[in-house]
Amino acid sequence: MSHNTSIIDGRECYITDTVHPEYILVQTLGNHERGIFDSTAELISESTGIPFVLTAFQVFDWDLDLTPWHDDAINRKPEVGTKTPDTLRYVTESLLPALESEYGNLPVILGGYSLGGLFALWSSMQTERFAAIAAASPSLWIKDWLDFAKTHPVKTAKVYLSLGDREEHVKNRSIARVGDSVRGEYELLKAQLGNENCTLVWNPGGHFQDGDKRLAAAFSWCIKELMHPSENQVHSEVCDKNTDECEDCIPVEELWIAESLYRAAVEGERIHEQSD
Repeated sequence: MSHNTSIIDGRECYITDTVHPEYILVQTLGNHERGIFDSTAELISESTGIPFVLTAFQVFDWDLDLTPWHDDAINRKPEVGTKTPDTLRYVTESLLPALESEYGNLPVILGGYSLGGLFALWSSMQTERFAAIAAASPSLWIKDWLDFAKTHPVKTAKVYLSLGDREEHVKNRSIARVGDSVRGEYELLKAQLGNENCTLVWNPGGHFQDGDKRLAAAFSWCIKELMHPSENQVHSEVCDKNTDECEDCIPVEELWIAESLYRAAVEGERIHEQSD
């Protein structure tokens, strides 16, 4: 898969899409992501088989654009920690409207790696705009993260967390707390969303490796979870009763069957149109 480059409201954006996409995936575009964007898209496609749009938006200053509050351990510049709301506003008010005008109102998954993952998770606590969050090796070592997260629950349906199993084993004391912060965040997510709606994956290695594979795995999990939600989640969107006690709730198996029949009908219609 290869990408096209567009300028959307002053920011360079990489965009790759497939025919009749069903999801919009959004990530940051830093120097590192430029080299792995296409491979990330290919890995997601191979893993899910589901059509999607993947868009990466330009980050002008990694620390300034993505750090939600000031932390000297990240950057000593006093302005760091003041611009992240502007980045989120760009995504919700400029980028997504442009994408939706092209592809329609599709579920949006916001993801990122490192500070991009931190930004994605923080954003999910500010708005209900995102259906799922794909946070790969997020920089949750930022000071006071868990204190903030305890009072700011996520406003999304699904969250994927991952971390390299060597990331917390470093000499830098600030970065070394990332393991405890990610574990703590996962416990909060389980309490907020339920065990079936979040996951924590431990990858082999440190922080600076397999960025495309880790991010692709995060997005892929989100797509699959949104495609096939658990029975409890489907039921809870309808009512608060036990599934066996509610005659109005549709068993998840029936929903999947209906979805499969719908997709088969759509595909048949496309083939019929092409033959005409």
